[in-house]
Amino acid sequence: MNQELEEKVVTIISNHKTGTLASVENNKPHSRYMTFFNEGMTLYTPTKRDTEKVDEIENNPYVSVLLGYEEKGQNDAFVEILGTSSMNDTQSLKDKFWEESFSNWFDGPNDPNYVFLEIQPETVRILNLNGEPPQEFSLKH
Repeated sequence: MNQELEEKVVTIISNHKTGTLASVENNKPHSRYMTFFNEGMTLYTPTKRDTEKVDEIENNPYVSVLLGYEEKGQNDAFVEILGTSSMNDTQSLKDKFWEESFSNWFDGPNDPNYVFLEIQPETVRILNLNGEPPQEFSLKH
């Protein structure tokens, strides 16, 4: 894989915390806006344990994420990440990404209903990068 391209993707996803997460519900896409954090190419998004998106992902782990587009215009680079998701409720992750704004939904980083969806990319597309055609690479293990 192209190291320079991966660095561009990591920069985009690190600088854009809000994006869309699409999961599969009854064999159809179901999208919603989410807050994303990342460690390299791995994405994490906080959610409540008892939500339909957790059920959807348990039934079908394949997801799509869009991150990076802003309202500035058609030249904004963005990434599309296709991968698999699973629930991660490790306390170290919950502590690391805890934000006070989450208090609207959770009792704190120790709240048992506060979990993360961990997204492992399989295919990554970067689009609108300085007028270049879309670039795609695979991360399948």
